[in-house]
Amino acid sequence: MGLVLAIIGAAASVILAGIGSILGVGMAGEAGAGVTGQKSEIFGKVLLLQALPATQGIYGFLGCFWVLLKVGLLAGNPLEVPTAIGWQILLSCLPVAIGGLISAIYQARVSVAGLHMITKDESTAGKGVIMAAMVETYAVLGLLATILLINGIKIG
Repeated sequence: MGLVLAIIGAAASVILAGIGSILGVGMAGEAGAGVTGQKSEIFGKVLLLQALPATQGIYGFLGCFWVLLKVGLLAGNPLEVPTAIGWQILLSCLPVAIGGLISAIYQARVSVAGLHMITKDESTAGKGVIMAAMVETYAVLGLLATILLINGIKIG
């Protein structure tokens, strides 16, 4: 049962953070398509702002990877995981899973605002990227919390 709980935690990391990235990249992409339709020469700046919410999905994958490594699934020799430890691993995945889900959506909203900003003045692209990157900080903290929590769990 413990191994199943750990796998559920790993899956939640990928799925929830991935959903956030899907929604975020989609939102920014919709706005970016409109901006590029008006000013095709700033496509590179638009693409950067659209891509920023994709990183949360990568963080979710890293959280999953860390769990799989911890329970021995990557080596093909899964460990005997007690149920209580499985719950600990599952709960340890929540910072990156929930943080990734929420931060990707809000980062996309900031990216969309940045896209509106560069439509009016292309020289503000850097400011738009920095503002969107500030939201990313909390996804990174969620990933770090997940890694630290998983590292603190002893199996066996």
